[in-house]
Amino acid sequence: MKIFKNKQSLQIQILKDKCISFVPTMGGLHKGHLSLIQKAKKFKCKILVSIFVNPKQFNKKDDYQNYPRNIQRDIRELKKLNINYLYLPSSQDVFHFKTKNKIFLDIFSKKLCGKFRKSHFEGVLDIVNRFLEIIKPKYLFLGFKDFQQLTLINKHIENKVINTKIIKCKTIREKNGVPFSTRNSNLTKNNFKIASNIYYYLLNLKKKIRKKNRFFKINDIKKDLINLGVDKIDYIENINITNLKKTKKTSDNFKIFIAYYLKKVRLIDNI
Repeated sequence: MKIFKNKQSLQIQILKDKCISFVPTMGGLHKGHLSLIQKAKKFKCKILVSIFVNPKQFNKKDDYQNYPRNIQRDIRELKKLNINYLYLPSSQDVFHFKTKNKIFLDIFSKKLCGKFRKSHFEGVLDIVNRFLEIIKPKYLFLGFKDFQQLTLINKHIENKVINTKIIKCKTIREKNGVPFSTRNSNLTKNNFKIASNIYYYLLNLKKKIRKKNRFFKINDIKKDLINLGVDKIDYIENINITNLKKTKKTSDNFKIFIAYYLKKVRLIDNI
């Protein structure tokens, strides 16, 4: 595994590579990240992983400062997986050049997390756009856990006719149902158990919606979640994942989207 800390040396190295599979991360690697890398291995390209905690996608300074980091452990994990390249850029390296493309921000960015995290998706798309221009990967591997992020990146790529294909990967969950997330390391044992109860509550809720052919009142659902131990709910919505709008038809291809807090830890999921 070769490690690069500036884009110039990275670009010189990968110039001869006709096929790059790119897995962007903010570190704090877990089984969700590792599953993306394992998926990438099936595509027979050189695998490039980035680790960069992007300050532009954080809304609160303390959230950025408290984001879990363990770069030495991450490097050890990546060496075990025998990836080809690791990119560890500085902010100077990724932000101090003019991009060819301006970011395209679809209206879907105003929904769900976009309502509560001002400029978050602008920050996400800015860094991804920059990585795509630096690396020019053939494939980009993203997980369904961050469905809104994945969708907005895909729409940017389509709008700007960027020659990179997104490979959408399934959500990987802990044994108790909680989706793997770097932020999980900030949870207490009790909060981790509450998060598991939330997952099973939502899973059963979706089954009841299908069985009874009706949606339930959001306020009643919020009361249930608070009783289960949730400290704050940003949103819980039924979204048709085909047209990205709120749905009133149980026959639609919909998911239940949620963002909630356990103490100061913000968790998202879609079921």
